[in-house]
Amino acid sequence: MALLTKAVKGTQDLLPAETAKQRYLESTLFEIAESFGFKEIRTPVFEHTELFQRGVGETTDVVQKEMYTFDDKGGRSVTLRPEGTAGAVRAFLEHGLFNESLPQKLCYLLNCYRYEKPQAGRWREFQQFGVEMFGSADPSSDAEVISIAYQIFSFLGVEDLELQINSIGCPECRKKYHEALKNYFKQYKTELCDTCNDRLEKNPMRILDCKSPVCKKISENSPVIIDYLCDDCREHFEGVKKYLDSMGINYTVNPRSVRGLDYYTRTVFEFVSNAIGAQGTVCGGGRYDLLVEELGGPKTPALGFGMGTGRLKMLLSAQGIELPGDNVCEIYIAPTDKESSYKVMSMVTDLRASGIHAETDVVGRSLKAQMKYADKIGARYTTVIGSDELAAGKVKVKNMSSGSVAELDIDNFEDNFLRYTINETASDLADDVNTDTAFSLTDYLDNIN
Repeated sequence: MALLTKAVKGTQDLLPAETAKQRYLESTLFEIAESFGFKEIRTPVFEHTELFQRGVGETTDVVQKEMYTFDDKGGRSVTLRPEGTAGAVRAFLEHGLFNESLPQKLCYLLNCYRYEKPQAGRWREFQQFGVEMFGSADPSSDAEVISIAYQIFSFLGVEDLELQINSIGCPECRKKYHEALKNYFKQYKTELCDTCNDRLEKNPMRILDCKSPVCKKISENSPVIIDYLCDDCREHFEGVKKYLDSMGINYTVNPRSVRGLDYYTRTVFEFVSNAIGAQGTVCGGGRYDLLVEELGGPKTPALGFGMGTGRLKMLLSAQGIELPGDNVCEIYIAPTDKESSYKVMSMVTDLRASGIHAETDVVGRSLKAQMKYADKIGARYTTVIGSDELAAGKVKVKNMSSGSVAELDIDNFEDNFLRYTINETASDLADDVNTDTAFSLTDYLDNIN
């Protein structure tokens, strides 16, 4: 029975107090991306396994060790998506978006799946926000994509975040670089882990991304790709840096940053924090100019980034940044008897239709218990309705913060309540600023009614 009441290892529940913050974060991510012209795309949670083998790269840890792969009932090998880019490229090709005006700018928020050892900042099911841009090879597009992430962190108030950039060149650059890496690492074959010895011939750059402390130590003195860039790649990288400089975005060139996926070319980047321990990368991405063609499409330059929302929330928490939470109950209406409850239910229905968070009793509590409940949920206003109030056609509404009480007509209560709360807000503003504020809001209400 214990298994029935525990989430699967590496997964987590988001309870109501957290989902409200999550919704705020999600809307912030989309709003900022959309201000750059990016539009949301939604792709299936699973794809043909070959898409990730060819797109992400067979020599990566993701493909070799971490994918959730299985045969469906038709005998086809399918995989739960471990990241968002490959699926976005597949959709770009399947629906012919390359025939539309370029660049095509896409963004998404996806649940992704990787079989990794669960630890702080790393889950087997995680949420990834990402952007992808198809159709621009210009270094200005690299800077624009980086600036989206930069603006997200700035808007949320994140501090002490380092942008690390590098260029890993094109296939021509990397031929010479791969040879240099092979010659360097061959002298350490007996010390490298089995996985890195396998990578030595297939893709020696992957050794630089190995998490083994021994391999990391060996990699510290290895050749760096920047020394092997061709003229075009060097010029492109210099262009990216100039655009970042012009935008006032500080960065550090990290010549050993290669990212963990095989599809990257030229620009790669990471936003790194020291506030969340070993899992310090909160956003990473780069250019993948060959991936569209690799998956069967026309030659199309492309780039993007991925940002795990779980790790981002860890960083916000570590820096004491609190996201807005639940929408607080605006008014709790307590009926004193069964007959009054019918009218109260009608009133809260009208209030909710006007966009006001209103609640009432649905479990048969006493009036005293209802007031305790209203206080517990943090209701801003409360009111009690019984036979006397129904007969008089009026009800007293109490502001739970100030203790002030106002008498309002029950008829058209939602309009009366809305006017009352706005007038109270105007009055508070008048105290803080000047009396003209209150008059302007009141006059506005008079004019629209």
